[in-house]
Amino acid sequence: MLKKTLAALAIGSALLSANVMAADYVVDKEGQHAFVDFKISHLGYSYITGTFKDIDGKFSFDAAKPEDSKIEFNVNTASVFTNHAERDKHIASGDFLNVSKFGKATFVSTGVKSTGKNAAGKDTADVSGNLTLAGVTKPIVVKATFLGEGKDPWGGYRAGFEGTTSIKRSDFGKQKDLGPASDAVELYVTFEGVKAK
Repeated sequence: MLKKTLAALAIGSALLSANVMAADYVVDKEGQHAFVDFKISHLGYSYITGTFKDIDGKFSFDAAKPEDSKIEFNVNTASVFTNHAERDKHIASGDFLNVSKFGKATFVSTGVKSTGKNAAGKDTADVSGNLTLAGVTKPIVVKATFLGEGKDPWGGYRAGFEGTTSIKRSDFGKQKDLGPASDAVELYVTFEGVKAK
């Protein structure tokens, strides 16, 4: 009986220790170590690339238990930038993002599944979640890579990631039809988070 009690205490202690190891992070918006970039075909002849200049978020992460990770990411859609002011205005208009009505796009994770390591030996995972864009919410999967973690020169502790996914514009409201070649949008995200104190 004593052995069983000690074993149960040991297991409980191990579980509690594992839970304590998970840490909360804030995406480093102030230092601008966070990017959401996109790429879309222009009439099937070339590509337009762009980014969003105003993003923030938070996540919970433990490298030993990546499946327990959670993330919330917010994008100010009016901060769209494609290096062409008139095009940026058009993308922000009711033809596309309709930023006056839908000023924020969000991603909230619903699950994380480890998928092994990439060619560089970095841990990878499929991050499932809900993307809300132009007032429409759809499930997506982000192919994510854990880039590393450690102390920074300013006394903080950081963890960094990157991820890719592809969405269809036609899934997110009545956006202007530019033809089938321009329906798919490739998304690339990379960010560092600073551990909350």
